[in-house]
Amino acid sequence: MKYLKKTIKGLVLILALIVAALYITDYDYILKGVRVVYMTGHTTAYIDDYPSFENDIIQKGTVQPWEQHDAYNTINATSELTEINDELGTVALLIIKNDSIVYEDYAADYGASSQTNSFSMAKSITSAMLGKAIKDGFIKDLNQPVGDFFPQFSDSAMTVGDLSSMASGLNWDESYTSPFSLTARSYYDDNLAETILNLKVTETPGQSVKYLSGNTQLLGMVIQKATGQPLAQYLSNNFWKPMGMEQDALWQLDDKDNRLAKTYCCIASNARDFARFGKLYMNQGKWNGKQILDPKFVSTSITPRFQEDDHYGYGFWLSNYRDKKIFAMRGILGQYVITIPEDNLIIVRLGHKRGAFTPGASFTQDFYDYIDATYEMTQSLQ
Repeated sequence: MKYLKKTIKGLVLILALIVAALYITDYDYILKGVRVVYMTGHTTAYIDDYPSFENDIIQKGTVQPWEQHDAYNTINATSELTEINDELGTVALLIIKNDSIVYEDYAADYGASSQTNSFSMAKSITSAMLGKAIKDGFIKDLNQPVGDFFPQFSDSAMTVGDLSSMASGLNWDESYTSPFSLTARSYYDDNLAETILNLKVTETPGQSVKYLSGNTQLLGMVIQKATGQPLAQYLSNNFWKPMGMEQDALWQLDDKDNRLAKTYCCIASNARDFARFGKLYMNQGKWNGKQILDPKFVSTSITPRFQEDDHYGYGFWLSNYRDKKIFAMRGILGQYVITIPEDNLIIVRLGHKRGAFTPGASFTQDFYDYIDATYEMTQSLQ
């Protein structure tokens, strides 16, 4: 018994020393990560984690419901799609053709109103906000220097367009496994702005694509400073309300005091509302007769900036799969809004996991599988 007590006291002392060391070295955010992730039975960030964080409300306006296709839910999922959905934990699969919902399916305990984490699909939404800020005159154009808003970067040639197109040259560490990475710190720490404004431009901006979440976070801070409005408010007034979203959404914040939205990730919403951004860009920035975004900005966004990096535009992933011009919003756990303008198709998939990357491809295999299944399921529909 004495040995057991000594062992317990020793373990408590070791834990206390570890906690103290984390606070002393400014890695105490790891404790929040442990509480939010491991103590809830997970091993990484997960789609239902938003209640563990501070959030801003993205308010909806008058709801504009999606129309239902004449063949709504009369088509069946392919056996391959059913297998993938089971394997990867799909919670929402939505197919929209000709602006009408033709198929939607939800996992147990999820439905049309279920809100889950967008993860990096928020990057596309933040880029859309950049386009609106340019249209509104708050930002000059894609070539405006970031240093005009944050003097820390005045000596660099980095532009707002470089941030949106993943070509900033910032020394961000895009690591999803290390608890000591900037990605982990930005997700769990407070005062996110401090982390971002300590970054340095260490490579020449505007040369090639290097996917860095810090780019989009800095872009969000530029938009907030340029407009003088909280990001959730600007998003609500210019997109959520005019586009008739079905629900208020939540945007995860760094903490209750600074209240900076995590623009590189973390909008909690539903499949039907995420799909509206596919429709907006498919219609060249116009929504029900109202021009929300400049058509030129939309066209630029879904076109590769660099020929050698033809998988990315400005805030959107790009693909020519099946010889179709496809653009997509994408999140780390297989969140997708896949838009195929040629066939007036939008596919939304939300879920717990994504598949493995195909060698030499810019997407995991499930991305292509969702597209293949959609064409097989809708081939007889008008």
